[in-house]
Amino acid sequence: MQDVLKEKTLTRLISIGAALVTIFLISGSVTDPVNAPKLLVLGAIGFGVLAVVLQSGFPQFIKLNVPVSMLVAFFLVAMVSAVSSSSLPMSQNFYGAYGRNSGLLTYMCLSMVLIGTVAIQVNENFKKILTGLVIAGLVNLVYCLWVIVFGDFMAWDNPYGNILGTLGNPNFIGAFLGIFLSVCAAIIFDAKSALKTRIIFVGISLVALFEIFKSHAIQGRVVSALGIGVVLFFVVRSRFSTLITSLYSAFFVSLGTLAALGALQVGPLTPVIYKYSVSLRGQYWLAGWNTGMDNPIHGVGMDGFGDWYRRARDVQALTTPGVNTVVNAAHNVFLDMFAFGGWPLFLSYTAIVILGGLSMIRVALRSKAYDPIFVAISVAWLGYQLQSVISINQIGLAIWGWVLTGALIAYERNTRNLKSSAAAKVTSTPGIRGKSSSRGSFVSSSMVAGLGIVAGAIIASPPLASDTKWRSAQLAQSVSLLEDSLTPSFMNPKHTTRFLISIQAFDGSNLPDLAHKYAKAAVEFNPDNFDLWKVFYLIQASTPEEKATALENMKRLDPLNPDVTAR
Repeated sequence: MQDVLKEKTLTRLISIGAALVTIFLISGSVTDPVNAPKLLVLGAIGFGVLAVVLQSGFPQFIKLNVPVSMLVAFFLVAMVSAVSSSSLPMSQNFYGAYGRNSGLLTYMCLSMVLIGTVAIQVNENFKKILTGLVIAGLVNLVYCLWVIVFGDFMAWDNPYGNILGTLGNPNFIGAFLGIFLSVCAAIIFDAKSALKTRIIFVGISLVALFEIFKSHAIQGRVVSALGIGVVLFFVVRSRFSTLITSLYSAFFVSLGTLAALGALQVGPLTPVIYKYSVSLRGQYWLAGWNTGMDNPIHGVGMDGFGDWYRRARDVQALTTPGVNTVVNAAHNVFLDMFAFGGWPLFLSYTAIVILGGLSMIRVALRSKAYDPIFVAISVAWLGYQLQSVISINQIGLAIWGWVLTGALIAYERNTRNLKSSAAAKVTSTPGIRGKSSSRGSFVSSSMVAGLGIVAGAIIASPPLASDTKWRSAQLAQSVSLLEDSLTPSFMNPKHTTRFLISIQAFDGSNLPDLAHKYAKAAVEFNPDNFDLWKVFYLIQASTPEEKATALENMKRLDPLNPDVTAR
């Protein structure tokens, strides 16, 4: 009974938590309404999940899940190695860069959630996790529809002019709605579902498709096409002959090839698929590759690509996207991993993804029957993986990539060699049960999860707390409060962007001494950031010697730029 309660707690924590990570944001009282709030929720959920897994007997879990346990361990070791060898600030390595928060803490928590999902023993519980994804999708569906019809009620800056959803970017919301639409399609084609349910999901899918086009995100279209195409493959395979299935597969692969060529401006699908941003991504990918190749063993540190982009970009990037256009993500999660941690991090992350893919293939080969839970997990996972190859690892999307990878691994294990549905009960399925049952009877799994949630929230709260403090200082237009927001503490970690904007504010407000004071502190904090050296060069109070030093460092950090001092 105790194991059943633990699994119930774990399932609830992951399903509700993943949905909250996608949905949660804060507006008005912060400068970053999306990423820091999501990191707070992710931290709470990750440590809550870890607490339940540890209570349930972690050695037993490792014994029964050796491949994924080893790969996650290698991944964590590679991250720690990257952080310990990085010249970038520890706060940036741990919490991630401002506006991204893709640091060590984020990937630790995502790994915890993956392990927790792998620990789920009853495949029926994955329905609840899919329900969490559907709820997150419905919340975004309603919010985006409201924005389209009435305008946005969120008080945030929207430079795109398109729907943003709760992910803060039209590309992200387009991709997430594509994943959501794919899950809806899996439900629609389930012949065992009630007709009323299927009709409702048809209506929801039409609204989702409309919003995907309103987002103007190519990501949303290609993710939707992939998801629906794969759902139809499973439908065709379950109902028709091998010949018809093969013909459909050939058609689908041919269409996918044409779409890929269209992205490269070749073929009839070019007007539908290609956007100028595709060409830009080519330069970002090349810079990510160059960063990893220049630092193949340890990488540059977690979320450190932004500080290396100028050094790693190709000469062609000076023209497209332009000399002053810089990014802090390679727009490809695999290349981000390569840049962050070199070959060890890249290979361990890739191996985790491959394990998820192999698990999906193994389950698919076991039976031709249409399994709506498995199909929904598979198409959502494939949609995320496609998005991860062409975009940024935003926390609200990344949570589903890791949850779904864990779900596929667990689903494959749970269905392995099972002869009947009765064998899937907790009492006979390998997972997190074992020696811990007697210990677990003294403290409920809910209490253990609660303690983990509190600990995780405390650990993950500093970026949000410091951002709130900084925003309050900006709104008050108070010099003393702004200086206080630059004073480091556990709840107020330093970050480059806050230094940069505050120095410019001091200099623009005719406070040259303060601008000079914090410019010196900033380049000591992060001597590998081009923008900090540039603002140090440009402020009024810098001495000729300081300007010469700043100019030397700007040329070091942006070697291809013919005029590093240009405004």
